[in-house]
Amino acid sequence: MTMDASRLAAAVTEAYTADAKPPLTQELVAQVRDALEKALEAEPGADRQDRLNAALDAFETQLRAVVGPRVASLDAASGTVAMQPRSEAGQPLRAFGGQ
Repeated sequence: MTMDASRLAAAVTEAYTADAKPPLTQELVAQVRDALEKALEAEPGADRQDRLNAALDAFETQLRAVVGPRVASLDAASGTVAMQPRSEAGQPLRAFGGQ
């Protein structure tokens, strides 16, 4: 049985915010969770991991002040999320202006 979109979005949000730089305010955490939940509810046949990572990309692009990891794997049955740091040329990305 798969977790519902709200619980999956909460699990991914928790994993994302643990490594996001700079740390997110509660308001921004809520925005991430909402964006992830909408991504999970859209396009039921599309790959969840791709949709979640696209939602995180859009959030960061809009905010232009935070970077965080991306979903490497997601077990929808247990809600287990593994994240991986984003990088460019093998170097971690930084907030506030990138490389």
